[in-house]
Amino acid sequence: MEKSSLHFKLLGTSFSIAADEDTDYLEKLLNKYKNILDNTQKATGVNEALKLAILTGFLLCDEIEKMKQEKKLEGKEAEQRTLNMIARIDEVIPKD
Repeated sequence: MEKSSLHFKLLGTSFSIAADEDTDYLEKLLNKYKNILDNTQKATGVNEALKLAILTGFLLCDEIEKMKQEKKLEGKEAEQRTLNMIARIDEVIPKD
């Protein structure tokens, strides 16, 4: 895949990034980050760019960890359901 690049200004500085994703995807990520950045600023009242970036990064890490935990719980739930179905099948299948 060809690299895409995106140039943007944020928090008083400008960035150019290149990635193995299409430009639409990069813009989607940038918009998500901007939204979370704006929400963080509104919730905390912090206006200093570095502090705001750190807080936003921390909140994004928290979001990722919560999603991982949800997937683990979903996986355990699916495993338990499978074991329950196997147990029920064992109950109805005649044994030799």
